[in-house]
Amino acid sequence: MLRFGQHLIKPSVVFLTTELSFALVNRRPVVPGHVLVCPLRPVERVHDLCPEEVADLFLTAQRVGNVVEKHFCGTSLTFSIQDGPEAGQTVKHVHVHVLPRRAGDFSRNDDVYEEGSAQLWTNHIVAPKMEIKE
Repeated sequence: MLRFGQHLIKPSVVFLTTELSFALVNRRPVVPGHVLVCPLRPVERVHDLCPEEVADLFLTAQRVGNVVEKHFCGTSLTFSIQDGPEAGQTVKHVHVHVLPRRAGDFSRNDDVYEEGSAQLWTNHIVAPKMEIKE
């Protein structure tokens, strides 16, 4: 099992692992297809990552973003990191939120950032049968 901050992650929710990163479905998605990309090494802040981990994390986020955007019929992507508690980080493990976006998914585009907006989408299927090719 992988560790995501204080949480142990079941292998069934991890859909991609690279040399230094992994991607998993989000238990509280803001939009359908909202997933997370994390470094394998559990560090709290971006500045704690070594350059190789930063590169792999963002290359993996880009790769995953391409797949979720297509799979969930998105037309854009939101990539987000909350780096520290004052930035809204609740899990003490660096992670990139990857959200496929499309016109009208929020009445105001910036509502995606509003506190509590995740509650609006908790019943959606997050990442069924996505295929990430090498």
